[in-house]
Amino acid sequence: MLPEKLRALFRRDRHAFPAGASPVAASPAPSPGVLSPRRTAAETGPITRHSRGMEQFFFNIRDHVGLTVLDFAGASQDNIMFLTSLGHRVYSEDLLRGIQDTFGPDPAGQLNVSQIDYFLRSHFDYPSGTFDGVLLWDSLQFMGPALLSATVDRLHEIMRPQSYLLAYFTANEKMTEVPSHMFRIADHKTVQITDRGMRHSGQVFNNRNIEKIFARFDSVKFFLSKENLREVIVRR
Repeated sequence: MLPEKLRALFRRDRHAFPAGASPVAASPAPSPGVLSPRRTAAETGPITRHSRGMEQFFFNIRDHVGLTVLDFAGASQDNIMFLTSLGHRVYSEDLLRGIQDTFGPDPAGQLNVSQIDYFLRSHFDYPSGTFDGVLLWDSLQFMGPALLSATVDRLHEIMRPQSYLLAYFTANEKMTEVPSHMFRIADHKTVQITDRGMRHSGQVFNNRNIEKIFARFDSVKFFLSKENLREVIVRR
């Protein structure tokens, strides 16, 4: 049974977890494949590996406590437990599911202005300068140009100056369908990656295009992993 204080927190805002809160009541993560029936042929289950991008993200905030972090992996027990153990407050959103629910599986359907506004209100309804860190994971690569531009502009608004963002993109620039993933934090430099099935990529993401996407931000740094993922650290 959860303490009454924590049950009240979930009734008030199921996405917010204060520093030190137990995450045991977090909604269970969706099972791999829920968003798409198309699975990669080589799927062998979760992969746990060193992440240079995540290591850099936590290195950049290592001397601070009481930060506010936005995690787009959904209400992951592992992520919430790790972040709150560092003394940070966590807000959780499942951005990939939000894209699916609002626009469907094809980025070509992400052009409706009213739907984009609804999507931003649903997942980015925070005051300006709220967040010291954002864990985007691989969600941006499933956005077409219009939705992507609006989302990055909104991220720039809700992040504080000198805050950091972590994002993942496929390193194969020629693929029109790319694997989507579920990300779980094992420790400050180790991540568990689970395949969530193949999805349409919103556009081509190479280093030059990614730098253009984050042109309003202060800096962009790239790391290439052996899973053919490009890890990106962005400073606001």
